[in-house]
Amino acid sequence: MLARLPLYLRLIRMDKPIGSLLLLWPTLNALWIASDGRPSLPMLTIFVVGTILMRSAGCAINDYADRDFDRHVKRTENRPLTSGAIQPWEALAIAGTLTVLSFLLILPLNSLTKLLSIAAVILAGSYPFTKRFFAIPQAYLGIAFGFGIPMSFAAIQGQVPAVAWVMLLANVFWSVAYDTEYAMVDREDDLKIGIRTSALTFGRYDVIAIMLCYAATLLIYVGIGVWLGLGLPFWAGLGAAAGCVVYHYRLIRDRDRMACFAAFRHNNWLGGVLFAGIALHYLICG
Repeated sequence: MLARLPLYLRLIRMDKPIGSLLLLWPTLNALWIASDGRPSLPMLTIFVVGTILMRSAGCAINDYADRDFDRHVKRTENRPLTSGAIQPWEALAIAGTLTVLSFLLILPLNSLTKLLSIAAVILAGSYPFTKRFFAIPQAYLGIAFGFGIPMSFAAIQGQVPAVAWVMLLANVFWSVAYDTEYAMVDREDDLKIGIRTSALTFGRYDVIAIMLCYAATLLIYVGIGVWLGLGLPFWAGLGAAAGCVVYHYRLIRDRDRMACFAAFRHNNWLGGVLFAGIALHYLICG
């Protein structure tokens, strides 16, 4: 087991934390807004650790579902499961173990949060299979990646108010934007093997579609800022996020594979500055 640990860590992408960060930022936004900027340390720990565990479980399930496709994609052909370094049952066992651990984390929380966690597991486990039939699976990914938002409100407030669902909608648009950038890297390989992605669905309008999704994300957060009466730090963070979007356009406009991948990775900064604006609002103005 110890000898195979590096393979297991690669399976769950511990060497690539970008995925965990893209899940964490919207969850942290929700925790701060739900608690008026004062989430307790135990609550913060539960959601941060739980997010990392569920993202890791999702990676294992994704590789299990895509094991016959990934060998035909240059970027993924050497993943541990695809290359045969580990067996399919090992990936399922790891995913199951991580899911159980994440559920144990939320045992101290209320029943509504536990019910929502069941939906979150179903969404995370089923997402990889949507690439077989759904034209824009990235939208489904956005729901799965953002389900920490309603869970955060449920855990802190005992309910899921309208603002939580609006934030989830913003996360769907953001996920379609950044994961389309990611899908543009594998466009030719995905076309050959028959995987459905937003990059293929949008076709020559991919860059326009990405920009529209970014615009929708920012506009929704404008509405949230007005709705909640957020102050100058929030608007500064939102402005910085808009600056990130302009930078992403410059990266993806020529559809260069590596530039598109760089734009995808840079979304960590977009999510980070948006959260910083929210956190600073409650620190300074709250």
